[in-house]
Amino acid sequence: MTDKINIGTLISGGGTNLQAIIDACLENSIDANIVFTGSDNPGVKGLERAQKAGIDTFVVDYSNIVKSCKKNGIKDRDLPEDFNLEEILSKQKLFASGASPEQTAFFLQSRAIAEKQLLDKILSYDMDLLVLAGFMRVLTPYFIDRVNTEPKCYKIMNIHPALLPSFPGTDGYGDTFAYGCKIGGCTVHYIDYGEDTGPIIGQKAFEIKDSDTLDDIKKKGLEKEWELYPQCIQQFAESL
Repeated sequence: MTDKINIGTLISGGGTNLQAIIDACLENSIDANIVFTGSDNPGVKGLERAQKAGIDTFVVDYSNIVKSCKKNGIKDRDLPEDFNLEEILSKQKLFASGASPEQTAFFLQSRAIAEKQLLDKILSYDMDLLVLAGFMRVLTPYFIDRVNTEPKCYKIMNIHPALLPSFPGTDGYGDTFAYGCKIGGCTVHYIDYGEDTGPIIGQKAFEIKDSDTLDDIKKKGLEKEWELYPQCIQQFAESL
């Protein structure tokens, strides 16, 4: 029997994938315990799911942080003491070389302010794996390097609503539908510096019929997600 690992979870909304993981933990079908659930949005359903299961919860309100940065500007004292813009710029793969330097710097700096608050919460727990269960914020190298502390040792897992490397980004099922694909699916992968570019852990596919609507595709996809995510967490647990 594999020793149980401690996982932390981050969400932005309803938390249906979180619920699938909670259920798998309670049923002992995966060797894991959820030690916290954090969100960038206050008052979302996913926080209620975690609290009902007796899981610690917290919120880092990204929207308020970004609004404050836009309104008041970003001063050096606002940034984490260990933040180095040149270092982050050299690692990030979210913006192309032709992107506005001012917009790129603002994004990375404002996100680092929010990410430092996340890290202050997260790193207080004994955590083996961080699971993004519908967390809709892009993580920057500042955050990633403080969770992935060993080279090539990935500790942040994400689920994407498409069969990567096809259709990265925020609307995988919508892009799959718009393209006219006959096969859709979902992917669990590790997080790296790019957008949905990290190593793939597992995938599940489903058939798309000519009569299927976008809602049909999303329903089929979610059902596959709820199966796949616990399986990939178990795979990680067994690898330790």
